[in-house]
Amino acid sequence: MNTPIAIIGSGIAGLSAATALTAAGLHVQLFDKGRGSGGRMASKRSDAGDLDLGAQYFTARDRHFVEAVQQWQANGWLAEWKPALYQSQGGQLSPSPDTQLRFVGVPRMSALTRNLLGELPVTFACRITEVFHGEQHWHLVDADGQSHGPFSRVIIAIPAPQAAALLSAAPKLAATAASVAMDPVWSVALAFAKPLATPVEGCFVQDSPLDWLARNRSKPGRSASPDTWVLHASSAWSRQHLDLPREAVIEQLRCAFAELIGCAVPEADFSLAHRWLYARPAQAHQWGALADADLGLYACGDWCLSGRVEGAWLSGQEAARRLLEHAV
Repeated sequence: MNTPIAIIGSGIAGLSAATALTAAGLHVQLFDKGRGSGGRMASKRSDAGDLDLGAQYFTARDRHFVEAVQQWQANGWLAEWKPALYQSQGGQLSPSPDTQLRFVGVPRMSALTRNLLGELPVTFACRITEVFHGEQHWHLVDADGQSHGPFSRVIIAIPAPQAAALLSAAPKLAATAASVAMDPVWSVALAFAKPLATPVEGCFVQDSPLDWLARNRSKPGRSASPDTWVLHASSAWSRQHLDLPREAVIEQLRCAFAELIGCAVPEADFSLAHRWLYARPAQAHQWGALADADLGLYACGDWCLSGRVEGAWLSGQEAARRLLEHAV
């Protein structure tokens, strides 16, 4: 198969498929609407340093994913994160110790996807708006009206609502993707010149606009100064305040943070808000990946499985496996 395979999306799912296909000797071409790889594992550079605004950490349970994580750790792309973990319920903070292994990219979450991407060919800042099949091959059209191709197969590795719009050539796949509900999440970063006087480094939150908070300096490879925190709003709060101005989102979540952290919280020296419109699937599925092998059209992502980073990687592997079964 000399004609390359198009992969739309360079998050964990797309890169998982790309590395598997490349290892099998096939050629791929990646496209991503963003300016870098990672999707919801992307990190943002800011005046307060690198910020992990999306995925905060990930776990590994599946044997194949565990093996991949061990290799990435040996490569120096990952490290285990051992935070002082708390939970907050009804405004009451309490320790939440467990034995779960948690991994983070080093020195930022996006380090993993940057390393997985390596030298693979990719076109960034390119939003694909149409996927169509000509007489022999697949072609893509971007938001600027430019055509890309030809391609022998296409893998769509983006959130389900966006994937559905590109799967029109396979109505059954499009309908399945369109049926997936995905939850939004507002993410806020706050930085303080003077460290907050709290032992908390990570916290699961209930009964609050917040769902999660993490102290950036507690993660391996991160700068200790300033004292930067990432707050995730709950999906319910995010949905109710989807179009709230960023300044108001920052203020409301900062107030919620101040109420539960158990110490004085001054005005932040730096703040930033980011809205993840499709942060995670509302429920888990067991599809692995979606495929129309006769057409040569595939879709993968965390929404095909567990909604976790592990699910995204496994879904990309499954899309590659199904494609390779029908490769000529």
